[in-house]
Amino acid sequence: MPKVNFDIPLDFLQTKTPPMIGVDISASSVKMVELSELPKKGGYVVERYAIEPLPKDAVTDGNINNLDAVAETLQRAWKRLGSRIKNVSLALPAAAVITKKILLPAGMREEDLEYQVESEANQYIPFALDEVNLDFQVIGPAPGNPEELEVLLAASRKANVEDRVAAAQAASLKALVVDVEPYAAETAFEQISAQLPDNAVDKCVALVDVGSNVMNVNVLRNGQSVYSRDQQVGGDQLTQQIQAMFGLSADEAEAAKRSGGLPDNYESDVLSPFRESVVMEIARALQFFFTSTQYNEVDYIVLAGGCAVLPGLDDAVATRTQVSTMVANPFALMTLSSRIKPRQLQMDAPSLIVACGLAMRRFDPS
Repeated sequence: MPKVNFDIPLDFLQTKTPPMIGVDISASSVKMVELSELPKKGGYVVERYAIEPLPKDAVTDGNINNLDAVAETLQRAWKRLGSRIKNVSLALPAAAVITKKILLPAGMREEDLEYQVESEANQYIPFALDEVNLDFQVIGPAPGNPEELEVLLAASRKANVEDRVAAAQAASLKALVVDVEPYAAETAFEQISAQLPDNAVDKCVALVDVGSNVMNVNVLRNGQSVYSRDQQVGGDQLTQQIQAMFGLSADEAEAAKRSGGLPDNYESDVLSPFRESVVMEIARALQFFFTSTQYNEVDYIVLAGGCAVLPGLDDAVATRTQVSTMVANPFALMTLSSRIKPRQLQMDAPSLIVACGLAMRRFDPS
């Protein structure tokens, strides 16, 4: 599976990656996950995790607008985490990254490969190369032609990378890896596909991440993305509807959405219509997938993001789409440390997929 390291410049291409924490900076919160490996038996241990809410509009559309607020939230999250590890793995949103698969002759030396990638990048990147961070990952032999290599090229404007690195540094953390959110999610998806019949080999699995502002539908087949689409629906809409219906502040509405205690008509007047709108958007996204690809069915739907745990959403999606649906938990097959509360982790797990995938980079020699 392709993984991208953005050279910023830091020594990413180490043969052994030091311990590090996966850090997901989303529009609504900072999420941190620390994993370790089980000796001898293999597998992962969930050592710690933390979720710390971000001030409103500190991050919008993947861009850091308030670096100080993000740095302060990172620091609070790290203190809540209770870890001594200060190395972190971060990710950029897909919208901030240009990716392109290219074909290059096999057998090239590393320095020749780098030169060739840079030459090819000029064709695809609408910015001067000195304005971007450029990286690549060799995927493997080109399908049907062993004399060529398939290479994933990735580029992002330096400001996108530097803002995240600067926020980490301001929080006394050190960024060792900058990945791309969909690739981090795909890394964590390895842990989810292992929970599906026959590891979902040769099956289409729709990973539906319903975040605070955007729902991303990423259809994976054998661990590789074959389709991705964003829909404008998210948990903030539900928060705003709770505010309007019950006369609460944004913070009060968000807290009530998570902990309950709303009036009896919340289910019928607010939650049920919102849930139905999410289900409709998922059904629409699948129709777009069928009409724009060679595939005409999805075998499984996996719900992720903060909205995945909305009461009844998984059943409603399964009923509407007639597709087996589950709520994502990348930690289900992992060992939990004594610090972890299993029931709370199960509630939080769907929103921790990117952070989990970033934490797994600790064990990736590339």
